[in-house]
Amino acid sequence: MKADTHPDYHMIEVVMTDGTKFKTRSTYGAEGDSLNLDIDPTSHPAWTGGNQRLMDRGGQVSKFNKRFGGLSNLKTKK
Repeated sequence: MKADTHPDYHMIEVVMTDGTKFKTRSTYGAEGDSLNLDIDPTSHPAWTGGNQRLMDRGGQVSKFNKRFGGLSNLKTKK
């Protein structure tokens, strides 16, 4: 195995959106750095039941709705 091919793992502090903190090993930053999360399991709609709305500022969701907004999944009545 080649020498010096593995990343440098060190201890960092992760700060969740609700302020809780924990220490873990990571390649992020340097020893003792702090990683502040914008989204985590306590705030992400996938884990919270979807109470938050996705903010799309003219991005993929808007493009999709503009392109396919007229389509519907309604069955025709006989």
